[in-house]
Amino acid sequence: MKRRVRVSPTEQQLVTGFQVASLLLGYPDGELLRRLPLLRRGAGTLPEVAARPLLRFIDHLEESDLERVTVEHVETFDLERHCCPYLTYYSHGDTRRRGMAILAFVHAYRSAGWEVGGDELADHLAVVLEFCARGDLRTGLRLLTRHRAAIELLRAGLEERRSPYVDVLDGVRALLPEPAPADLEAALELARTGPPAEEVGLEPSAPPDYMGGARR
Repeated sequence: MKRRVRVSPTEQQLVTGFQVASLLLGYPDGELLRRLPLLRRGAGTLPEVAARPLLRFIDHLEESDLERVTVEHVETFDLERHCCPYLTYYSHGDTRRRGMAILAFVHAYRSAGWEVGGDELADHLAVVLEFCARGDLRTGLRLLTRHRAAIELLRAGLEERRSPYVDVLDGVRALLPEPAPADLEAALELARTGPPAEEVGLEPSAPPDYMGGARR
């Protein structure tokens, strides 16, 4: 049996794929549903291993009404601790150290000429993917690689919940290099121990300087 050769995506495919995935991971609204034909065309330009799961999730959205997908999003990402889309949560929990970890994302965005703003923290996976697509791809890839264990844990949580969002994570993972053994070991250890905790951590609403959704 021939071994399947992994096809490395082009830079344009990375930009397109990360933008599609970023929008699909965001809070769904009527605008997202209207954009689905455009997102379908974008996903169709990607390598098959990335296109297939993204197109499957787009099919799911097209077959659902807005109320269903909004409830699904909230129940998945807001109520499930194991499906947290904030990458620093897995290694820092809601501790004071997490604030500094989030600031590292903010500084990376600003160094690329992006001002921070919007409704999500800077370490939200959708924000990082948008930065990859519309900001600085190389810097964004470094952020994703640095937090690969968190991506693997988020994907595992979605699979355990049998969430359709696992297809979006599979699309993202197909565009990234294979995880290093150290990343997989870190993910297994975090899955075993859970994120750290402390009695005094971040405030429920982070200061404005921590906010994400970078824009030029």
